[in-house]
Amino acid sequence: MEVSQRLTSNNGSQGQASKERFPISVLSLTIGAFAIGMTEFVIMGILPNVANDLNVSISSAGQLITMYALGVAVGAPIMTILTSRIPQKKLLCILMLLFILGNGLAVVAPNYAVLMVARMITALTHGTFFGVGAVIASNLVRADKQAGAVSIMMAGLTIANIIGVPIGTYIGQNWGWRASFGSIAVMGVLALIGIMIFIPKLRLSKQVSLIQQLSAIIRPKLLVYLLITALGNAGLFAVFTYITPMLTDITGFAERSVTWILILFGIGVTVGNIVGGKLADWKLMPSILGLYLAIAVILTIFTFTIHNEITAVITIFLWGAASFAVFPGLQVRIMSLAQAAPALASTSSHSAGNLGNAAGAFIGGWVITHIALGALPWIGAILAGSALILGLLSYRTDLKK
Repeated sequence: MEVSQRLTSNNGSQGQASKERFPISVLSLTIGAFAIGMTEFVIMGILPNVANDLNVSISSAGQLITMYALGVAVGAPIMTILTSRIPQKKLLCILMLLFILGNGLAVVAPNYAVLMVARMITALTHGTFFGVGAVIASNLVRADKQAGAVSIMMAGLTIANIIGVPIGTYIGQNWGWRASFGSIAVMGVLALIGIMIFIPKLRLSKQVSLIQQLSAIIRPKLLVYLLITALGNAGLFAVFTYITPMLTDITGFAERSVTWILILFGIGVTVGNIVGGKLADWKLMPSILGLYLAIAVILTIFTFTIHNEITAVITIFLWGAASFAVFPGLQVRIMSLAQAAPALASTSSHSAGNLGNAAGAFIGGWVITHIALGALPWIGAILAGSALILGLLSYRTDLKK
């Protein structure tokens, strides 16, 4: 109790001391984000192994990805509301325990149905972890460093795509897909230990009723930013979902080369995420709007550069950097618009993002069927441009007040 009181004290020197430790504290959240990124995306690399071992079709195995996304989109806000009275550090520990349980269950899953349950358990922890984690990260630093702290946490998700997913895929292909989930469970244990040691016990914020939380979330301005998030993600996934056939069928790359290009994309994503946090701390709304403009322009240019190997690779790197640079600023902006329920707002942004992911993949498939594979970049540009227009209109409204 004494430790808790010291850490939650409003005494200036103590508060400053805890904020001076924020890199280590936030890095423990980064490890958790890394583990969650692995469990979300590694399934794509080991899907044939899962399908063969459990005697299901590839399309059925693919539902493990779909249901995970739906679990994040629908379950995360519900989980956040149900757990709103639990102190934030304790909640993070509970979420990581559930995460470890879900991945441990996947290791021993005897059939497809049990593996699906395991995936749903881990999906429920995803959005709430990032939502609560973003609130904690922003509270551990000065106001002018909040977006940067969020970007450090989110870097775990992007680094997972560069390092974690290839390693997890390699493990699954050489020692069985169950070993992949076992390695992820180990990462969850490391994250849990880091959270227990380095995250301070923060004072539980003033309790807000369910009606007040929902009222904060359904504010028109906040809903606009959730729509902006969904449109931006739709633009990203309308193209990224089908990046392999684009690079092989249009650019002319060999399929084995695509892996290295995606690693380069992941490096761009990581760089963009960190730079985006710094830009948002400097000028929040101008950076968000400027980045959406950059994304729309880059995707438009990609329509032409995709026909050349060198220009295609350069464009993909820049696109990855710009696409993920916008996320820290958006997260901070959404939390600031729902001060009565910042965790729920942050979680809702992940739900909106996942709905955008699903919508983008669907739109991209429709475009391929009815227009052409090469039309995807400018369709993505239109979606990113729509997010930009909504952001500009909202920003102009704020300036007039």
